[in-house]
Amino acid sequence: MTQLSKTTSTCETQWKMLLLQVFTLIYLTSVCAAQDGTTISILDETTPVPATTYNPPEPSLQLTSAFSEVFTSEKVVLKCSISSSSGWTFIWEKDGKRLSQNADISFHNSELTITANSIDLSGKYTCRGEEQGKGRSSKNSLPIVVQVNANNPKLTLSRSPNFDRFYPGESISFTCNVDVTSAWEYQWYKDGAQITDANVNTYKIDSLKPSDKGQYYCKVQRGKGPFYESDKKSVQVDEPPVPTLSLETPWSDVFLTEVLKFNCRVPSADWTLAWYKDQKDLSKEGPSLEIPSVEQNNGGEYTCKARLKSRGVTSGSSNSKVITVHVNKPKPVLTRSPAFSPMYPGESITFTCTVDMYSGWEYEWYHNGVEQQSSSSKTIAVGPVTLDGSGRYQCLAKRGQLKTDQSDPVSLKVYDPPKPILKLLSPWSDVYENEVLKFSCEVSSSEWTVTWHRDQNLIANENGLELNIAAAKVSDRGEYSCKAHQKHRGVSSASSNTSTVSVYDSLPTPTLSRDLSFSPMYIGETVKLKCTVSVSSGWSYHWYKDGNNLSKSGKELSINLTLSDRGKYSCKAKRGEKTSTGPSNELQLDVRDGKPNVTLLQNPSDKLMHTGDRISFTCHVNVSSGWKYVWYKDSNPLKSSENFHQIASAKTSDSGSYKCRVERQTPTTFSSESGDVELKIDERPKANIVLLTSWSEVFSTDSLKLQCDVMGSSDSWNYTWYKEGINVSQSPSSKYKVTPNNDPEQSSYTCEGIRNERPLFSVRSDSYRTKNLLLKRRILLSISGCLFFGIIAVFIGCVTLRICRKPVAADDKQEETNLFLTMAQLKDRNDAPCPLVEYITDADVNPPAKEGEENGTICSEATPLPITSPDEQAATTNGKETTENGGGMVSFLQ
Repeated sequence: MTQLSKTTSTCETQWKMLLLQVFTLIYLTSVCAAQDGTTISILDETTPVPATTYNPPEPSLQLTSAFSEVFTSEKVVLKCSISSSSGWTFIWEKDGKRLSQNADISFHNSELTITANSIDLSGKYTCRGEEQGKGRSSKNSLPIVVQVNANNPKLTLSRSPNFDRFYPGESISFTCNVDVTSAWEYQWYKDGAQITDANVNTYKIDSLKPSDKGQYYCKVQRGKGPFYESDKKSVQVDEPPVPTLSLETPWSDVFLTEVLKFNCRVPSADWTLAWYKDQKDLSKEGPSLEIPSVEQNNGGEYTCKARLKSRGVTSGSSNSKVITVHVNKPKPVLTRSPAFSPMYPGESITFTCTVDMYSGWEYEWYHNGVEQQSSSSKTIAVGPVTLDGSGRYQCLAKRGQLKTDQSDPVSLKVYDPPKPILKLLSPWSDVYENEVLKFSCEVSSSEWTVTWHRDQNLIANENGLELNIAAAKVSDRGEYSCKAHQKHRGVSSASSNTSTVSVYDSLPTPTLSRDLSFSPMYIGETVKLKCTVSVSSGWSYHWYKDGNNLSKSGKELSINLTLSDRGKYSCKAKRGEKTSTGPSNELQLDVRDGKPNVTLLQNPSDKLMHTGDRISFTCHVNVSSGWKYVWYKDSNPLKSSENFHQIASAKTSDSGSYKCRVERQTPTTFSSESGDVELKIDERPKANIVLLTSWSEVFSTDSLKLQCDVMGSSDSWNYTWYKEGINVSQSPSSKYKVTPNNDPEQSSYTCEGIRNERPLFSVRSDSYRTKNLLLKRRILLSISGCLFFGIIAVFIGCVTLRICRKPVAADDKQEETNLFLTMAQLKDRNDAPCPLVEYITDADVNPPAKEGEENGTICSEATPLPITSPDEQAATTNGKETTENGGGMVSFLQ
């Protein structure tokens, strides 16, 4: 009912507005007509009513929630508004399609709420308004892009430095990175407990302590959303390892000139070892310290310390070794036990060589002056003795290159009793509990009885020629022997040969090993498995794969691999009918089809290089190990055998196609090749020096202009100039000016071009020496100067002679001959020469005679010329210059 009332009210309002517009139009029309004096009708049915122009507004769409890029279950809230008027209802669209409310989309007039439960909700959202009751709509708003991520944000924790082990006093920092970087809040944890309230993505410990050991991680949150947790980084804080000092020389009491050696060991190879004597630094480093010839001042207390120079960490002192240095050599004393004489075969005697107070001795033993043996023990047992054992016994002590004098001799006399022979009748000497153990003792004469000994101890109640142990026990292990005893004299023989028996309380576990540790392996390769038992007598072997018996025997199992050989292998060992070990450890064989991927990389990666460039290739294999590398250029093998090939200085002949191959012996050869990498080497352009100063400028300038031209030059080149090999200029200009100020010695110049693209530089130009050119210029200038000043000197001399010359008196003048006659004189003379004849170059020319002559006054070309001497010509000339023309010279007289 309320909705109907609102609709009725709206209609009435619209009708009222329409009537008002009509009456306004009529009124305006009447006013205009009255002004013109024209009568018009109040309202005509044919008079059109002008329509009102409607300009739809554009809504404003705003994001009122925190983010438009969200994760599962987060919400995005959009609000649409139109400022022009009220009464609008709003239509929501996504990617141009109208939205309807559902579990993920809800809107209340101007506000839209999106619950990010699906990535399908990602898209461009717009809104538009519709004005109620008027049927008018606004424009579509500008879109807002909503991004719904299906997966949680990727959170990465890194640490710096990334050492496996830290030491007290070092620093470390952790950085928490989120792949979606918007308004995250950070929390830091160690072993599950929060360690700081600071909202930062980096956590730093400036000085580590042992208590800082643990697992570190971070959490991030934005708004009221869920927390996301990073992976954990373990920090191990340990005290520096204390090195262990050992004396490699087996004695600490030393004599002069002996060798003394120490070894210092630390668990890690990263540590440097430093040596100290009496807590003073010896300024020596390394895992060993050797004194090749001991001196008296070498005695003292020796220690070592470990240093990690790259990280400034030093350990505590190692255990110490005290060295005592002695000056005089000792003399050994030889004794024997027992001391009675004579002795009989089968009896034993012990000699002891004693060197008081000193250690590390080895001993040489002599019988009748001949060396018998060397021993590290000062005691030697002779027995069972024989007749050949009679004689003189001596000893001496030695260590390294040092030997003592021989001891005083000790004599021994021996008679010859028989020696029993011990035999082991059991099939093996290594037995387990409840197995049978049996021996026999053989004596050559029935006059001797036998006693049994284990570890030289008499076995009670056992005096027969055989020893039977039906069920062996651990206490039965040891070294067995027998002795012969003379019934009437109480003389015993020496011990027989011995037989060592080991009795074990539990069966051993076989150890399974393989000859090649490569993993994975490929079809066609061969692998050998070996089953080993610590007690290695009398065993037979049985093989299993994935728990199933392979019906194969033997200590070794060789497999030519196929895919079906993939699995876990084990073995067992058996001997006799009752003794069987448990299964060995399992070995997993990973067998794959195909071949490994081989990748050839070039550095630098440019395909066009130039002569002189340094180029390296690296061969990468994606899996396993044990590879041998073979290199080819244009299918020809190269000498490189590592996983890299280098060209130190490229030549044009290095152009070609490169590839590498990896192979390994298992024992057959298995290989895989990389793809080809093409390389082209062009000649590096060469610079050339050109002289721009021309010869015409050499005399007008005191400098030289040189230009550096690079073959194939372009504007991208810069130029470097060298004077006697030293860099004197770097400029984008190719020109360089040489003046006496910067080149007083006239040196040798070279140049080269450099730029930021390949080729990066040119070949340096040939040497250009300015000394020769400037020397030529100076010689020419000197010659020119001499000529110039010579001309000036001649001119000044002529002027001087002219001024200083004495005038000739009028009476002394000779009569001048007039070389040039007047026209009247020429007419009066028949032999007058023709003036033009003087200008004929050939005087012997005789032209033909003319037919007639005019009164004998016309001269011909054959008319002879008067010949005068040079002196007469000079006199005539001078006379005319003085009298007629005042020194001027004329060609003809009138």
